[in-house]
Amino acid sequence: MPKPTPQIPLPGIQLDASASLPLHRQLYEQLGRAIRAGYLTPGTRLPSTRAFARELGVSRTTIEEAYQDLSAEGYIEGQVGAGTYVTKHLSESLFQVTTMSTEVAQPSVPVSGYAGLSQRGRQITTLSLPPGFGSGDARYPFRIGLPALESFPLQEWTQTVTRVLRQLSPSLLSYPDPAGFRPLREEIATYLTLSRGCRCTADQVIVVAGAQAGLSLAARLLLDARDAAWIEDPGYPYAKAAFEDVGATVVPVPIDEEGIDVGIGKARCPDARLAYVTPSHQFPLGVTMSLARRYELLHWAQAAGAWIIEDDYDSEYRYLGRPIPALQGLEGAEHVLYLGTFSKVLFPALRLGYLVVPPSLVDAFVAALRTANVFLPILEQAAVATYMREGNFARHIRRMRSLYAKRGNFLWDCARSSLGEVLTIERPAAGLHLVGWLPKSTDDREMARKAERQRIIVSPLSAYRMEPTGRGGVLLSYASWTEREIEEGVQRLARAWNTRQG
Repeated sequence: MPKPTPQIPLPGIQLDASASLPLHRQLYEQLGRAIRAGYLTPGTRLPSTRAFARELGVSRTTIEEAYQDLSAEGYIEGQVGAGTYVTKHLSESLFQVTTMSTEVAQPSVPVSGYAGLSQRGRQITTLSLPPGFGSGDARYPFRIGLPALESFPLQEWTQTVTRVLRQLSPSLLSYPDPAGFRPLREEIATYLTLSRGCRCTADQVIVVAGAQAGLSLAARLLLDARDAAWIEDPGYPYAKAAFEDVGATVVPVPIDEEGIDVGIGKARCPDARLAYVTPSHQFPLGVTMSLARRYELLHWAQAAGAWIIEDDYDSEYRYLGRPIPALQGLEGAEHVLYLGTFSKVLFPALRLGYLVVPPSLVDAFVAALRTANVFLPILEQAAVATYMREGNFARHIRRMRSLYAKRGNFLWDCARSSLGEVLTIERPAAGLHLVGWLPKSTDDREMARKAERQRIIVSPLSAYRMEPTGRGGVLLSYASWTEREIEEGVQRLARAWNTRQG
């Protein structure tokens, strides 16, 4: 089958019947300008004269005359029986043509990519972030953020989606509930109650387009410009970005062996409006917040009238003992918003996550979603609900927990044998990556650059720090790599770092 040819975006054309310049010349100039600017690339197919005339509300003759002028000057060419196209080999002289000015107002093209942006828009472009999880060279070990996609039960999932599609009620084809598909919210509430110790009902569950969408929504509703927000340091940079996006002041709070240091947080900013934490499996260090520290954090939030966002990062994947119960389920957790996602337990492209918000915030969150007209596709939500209700979701997590434990231990063994000279590494107790600590005064960013020359992606720990303190280290994911790939990856890493392999 021939490859589809891109067509012109019709909404970009504007004709003014009251202008002195004839309509066909207005169209000629706008199309010529779009071709010279590169908006219409060589080979782009133009609409038929009949369709274009109907779309623009002009006579077919107007379109024909504009096309004739463009063809005469070499901008476009017709192919018998196949339509009209932007000339595939444009003459350089066309890009030196200066057309006469018209009385039709044309959208100005910014000189800079940031020109015309709002202050917030310009701020977004300046955010400093590490590489996106799983993006870029996704098959280079040991990039973080990817689950074992090759082990996802695609046939089982396909059967679920097909069955749901066949049984889809016509009533579900209308505008959906902005809070999410009710049966999915019920399944999430049941799952979190049984597996995470949360205290919630389906009414408190808000389905969002992934964890980042949930963070952005919470930031918009809970933070005003210049409000302070505690962030774990080192911590999740995209949470920092979400808070900075709304103009909040980010306050880094260091992590110790018990989790976020609440005492330092209170000393630095006792009246912060919000704290973002990953207590079950801290990102990126993997620390589990102690019970004493959890209650200390809750007491601070109650006294300060602050909110806590609990990102339950990788909580399903604990290999020693049962998963740690959620902070949200403890006594005195009325100020906690719980954030979860299906990206790691199912697959990232699903783009479904969820917030569990206190009852007092439900109406505000639903209103914000309705105002923004954010409605998630119903088919994916219905499929996940069915997948959970039939028990496939829980079975999949058990299978993956076993697989990840095996891969994590294998990476630990390989790294100790071949990288022991430069990395101090602990056996994985949870999560999808290991932290390898480098010798003091070692530049972890330089070590990451050396690894990349061997087609290995390790994330330098300093990329997740807000304060330039602490020992250097690297993150190595094992979730998405087979044992053979892990072994080969460690060998290439050893060559990159000039270590003696055991």
